[in-house]
Amino acid sequence: MFGDLMGMMGKLQETQAKIEETKKRLDTILIDEKSSDELLQVTLTANRTIRSLSISDELMEDKDQLEDYLVLVLNRAIEKATAIHEAELAAAAKDGMPNIPGLDLFK
Repeated sequence: MFGDLMGMMGKLQETQAKIEETKKRLDTILIDEKSSDELLQVTLTANRTIRSLSISDELMEDKDQLEDYLVLVLNRAIEKATAIHEAELAAAAKDGMPNIPGLDLFK
C-alpha cells in the first residue's frame, strides 16, 4: 500500500515538473494575429504575453478605429493562445497523472 502511495507521489512530482517545463516551452510558441486589412498585427506567446505590436500609420490617425482594431485583434490572439495553452497543459497533466481508481479527471 505504501509503495503504491510513494509511487503516486513520485508520479505527481514528475507531472508537476513536466507542467513547469511545458509552461516554459509555451513562451517559445508564437501566435500571430492581424486585422483582415493587415493594418494591425500582434504577436503573442502561448502564455499570452504580447511580444510585438505593429500599427499602420493610417490607424494612428483615428483613435476610435485604432481602439476597435486593438480590441478585436488582441481578443482573437488571446483566444488562440489560450486554446493552445490549455491543450498543452492538459496533455502534460494527463500524461503524468497516476491512475487513481474512481478519479477520472480527464475524460
